[in-house]
Amino acid sequence: QVQLVESGGGLVQAGVSLRLSCTASGRTFSNYFMGWFRQFPGKEREFVARINRNGVITSYADSVKGRFTISRDNAKNTVHLQMNSLKPEDTAVYYCAAADLLGISRGKYDYWGQGTQVTVSS
Repeated sequence: QVQLVESGGGLVQAGVSLRLSCTASGRTFSNYFMGWFRQFPGKEREFVARINRNGVITSYADSVKGRFTISRDNAKNTVHLQMNSLKPEDTAVYYCAAADLLGISRGKYDYWGQGTQVTVSS
């Protein structure tokens, strides 16, 4: 059982940066692959970034590659999403998610946060 809580969203102008954070409950945070997803109004949730258990391997959606960086601090049970050069099309609700080894092997995340709104004005 993992509880995830996102923070750091807000309303910003295009071109600026935001840093999202996700804090997990429990003592087994390092056992989980962590991911960030986002959802546009009326659209399906889409993959943004993921990071492996020790933070060595990362992966990004093409739409954010080169602008966003995912990182984790296992000592603090926290994963971050550094978002640079934000665009209006980045406006969405951003979700933190966790998957164990079985879940990640199936492409399925087991736990989800409540989401945090990111709004980018032109």
